[in-house]
Amino acid sequence: MPYDVDGFTASLTKLSEHTRRAYAHDAKEFTTWCERGACADPAKLDARVLRRYLAYLQTREFARPTVARKAASVRAYLRYLRRHGLIPPTAQASVQSPKGARRLPRMPNEAQALALLDAPMSERDAVVLELLYGAGLRVSECCGLDLGDIDFRNHTVTVLGKSSKVRRVPLGEPALAAVARYVESAREAGPGEPALLLNSRNRRMTPRDVRRILARHPLSDGRTLHPHALRHAYATHLLEGGADLRSVQELLGHADVGTTQIYTHVTRDRLKSVYERTHPRA
Repeated sequence: MPYDVDGFTASLTKLSEHTRRAYAHDAKEFTTWCERGACADPAKLDARVLRRYLAYLQTREFARPTVARKAASVRAYLRYLRRHGLIPPTAQASVQSPKGARRLPRMPNEAQALALLDAPMSERDAVVLELLYGAGLRVSECCGLDLGDIDFRNHTVTVLGKSSKVRRVPLGEPALAAVARYVESAREAGPGEPALLLNSRNRRMTPRDVRRILARHPLSDGRTLHPHALRHAYATHLLEGGADLRSVQELLGHADVGTTQIYTHVTRDRLKSVYERTHPRA
């Protein structure tokens, strides 16, 4: 097969399992489109073919973030093909992500978040929710925690984030108490198992396990949250409470403050809404 998708997938050793699956799927989708007549020979890939593919994605009415992700996957795939001499050197720069407003998922307000965390649930489920909302962890970071990452004395958790970057995040008393209860009374693991969070098979929890936990604990209005919605709520509620942008950037583990700035738009929109509802001269 001229398009080496399997080799590309095997090369993605530094990415999370979720990202590897997404990149492999997107690369396969791209090669299938090429082999159906757009460009059967990778050596003939050029800017025209790649622009046509991006246009094809947009005609399928994907959301902008989805098109952007697929474009990023194809760029990574093209870099792989280029390293192996299968495409022209200039091809990789020709797939550009679409520009457009980034949208946050629907998230709970402060009252909803507190009600969710205060509801009756198992010790393990409580730890998961406390870490997602109380520390703003990505779901992969939450699942990757080991017992030794929790520092009860200094009230912090050590997190291995994207690109293997390590950060320490403050943990509040409710989160620390939840972890302590879980470790002392509910965590059952075999010898040598370092993972903090274990699934029903007493193995390290996976993102799928976390999504199942969120599905068991909907909001009062019946809405089920995605794990990332609690991270977004964490950032938004910090900013609404007066935290500065740089501090929130550090807490979230964002390499670029521009990534964090998306939350300021939400905050401004809410402030404007409050002003228009309540001020007599609005």
